Amino acid sequence: MKKIILIFGYFALTTPLYTVAQDAKVDVFQKKYAPDSLNIQVKELMEGIGSGHPGMYRYTDKREFDFLIDSTFTTVTDSISPLTYYRLLKPLFAKIGCLHTSIELSEANQNTLNDSLKLIPIEVFIDDEKRAFVTKNYAKNETIPLKSEILAINGQSIAAILETLYNAIPSDGYNQTLKTLLLNYRFALWYRSMISTTNRFEIEARTKGLRKVYNLTGVSNDVFPTFETLERENENQLNLKITNDIGLLTVRSFAKSTIKKNDQNFDKFIKNTFKQLNQKQIEHVIIDLRNNTGGTDGNAVKLASYFFEQPFRYWAKIETTEDIAAQVKGFSRLFYKKPVLKDSSYHWRGSRWWLTKEFNYYRIQKPAKHNYKGNVYLITNGFCMSSCADVVAILSYNKKAEVIGTETGGGYQGNTSGLMPTSTINDDMQITIPLNKYTNAVDPNTNFGRGTIPDVRIRPTLDDWMNKKDVELEYIMKLIKDAKR
Repeated sequence: MKKIILIFGYFALTTPLYTVAQDAKVDVFQKKYAPDSLNIQVKELMEGIGSGHPGMYRYTDKREFDFLIDSTFTTVTDSISPLTYYRLLKPLFAKIGCLHTSIELSEANQNTLNDSLKLIPIEVFIDDEKRAFVTKNYAKNETIPLKSEILAINGQSIAAILETLYNAIPSDGYNQTLKTLLLNYRFALWYRSMISTTNRFEIEARTKGLRKVYNLTGVSNDVFPTFETLERENENQLNLKITNDIGLLTVRSFAKSTIKKNDQNFDKFIKNTFKQLNQKQIEHVIIDLRNNTGGTDGNAVKLASYFFEQPFRYWAKIETTEDIAAQVKGFSRLFYKKPVLKDSSYHWRGSRWWLTKEFNYYRIQKPAKHNYKGNVYLITNGFCMSSCADVVAILSYNKKAEVIGTETGGGYQGNTSGLMPTSTINDDMQITIPLNKYTNAVDPNTNFGRGTIPDVRIRPTLDDWMNKKDVELEYIMKLIKDAKR
């Protein structure tokens, strides 16, 4: 395995694993990987990733990884297609417990998959008991009643299906809320990616106590909402609404590029927001961070600074691996200060000021000038990831806010992200590996492998989800109202 090269990262398998029939179409179905060397090559792949990924064995140690590889690939006795290989690798990557580490089919293979297999024509809602209910039906040939409980698809139980999908979806640590929410929006895509081999779907469902089998024909991607629509990327990412003595601040993203695209400026907006809140003596502020998948760290730190009166810690440290630290020499020193060995790991000391400011956030942070001293409520869900999860963890740990909703999808302790080189496996799959391990300035023994656990857990029911009822906001408004009595 070639090492990961810092900044302009590239790594690849040293030898090809596949063969192609002379007249076969070279695609996700027809290309074949020989079984003889798969086990060895996957170990080589994982070891190569581990040389650059500082959080590789944070939640699953190397011994367990080797066991998982053996148990997965020693049973492969026949040649397998890239799609089958992908489906075997996906759970191994998810086991790393890092939502920024990804393996995806190449664009060409994804296009072949889109052309060959249609999507199961439903959306679902998964409840706390891991039951799946139909929330939308896009089928043209037969109608399956909404709110029907799915029992099986193409002869496979829904429990077995969900186990496969949950095991394949990456998240920080052992988090489940991100996976559940993702399947509520994207069940059809994950089902095709990890399970489906057909364009027809026999769904056994239960409606009002009665079981029935429905035969549905698959549909194209076009009928499903795009991620841009779900994330509302073309709308204002920052909104403030003040009603009486309650301020509702919505932050849909911390990403500078997304905010700028909608003609907003984070620094200016947040500064004006807290000036208003203080001038109008607003007693309660609700910050809606649901579906905020993160973005620019500086914006997240900026928001946190408005709730501190004294200097505070945001990140405790930023680490990398020995192999990556060794590559910071010569030309690279123009960009980054060489990491130093401390407590058996390599710590970043920073970058040149013009490149990035992210390495400054492990130092002591200053409170904002117009810091807020009223009551603060954060609304969270499984799509609170990355920098969004960081700011929630910091405010929760320092008791600067009450967290309402569901566990954040990003880790309470921090995440591995930052520099993220991308490479390929034999032109069939694309891998992204993060090189910086960020540790939040929180108790290292609290919520290990989890996101921030809400002070009050509020999750929509099936009816709430389908009716788009905002149960989290309703709860907080009632909480404030009751407190005034």
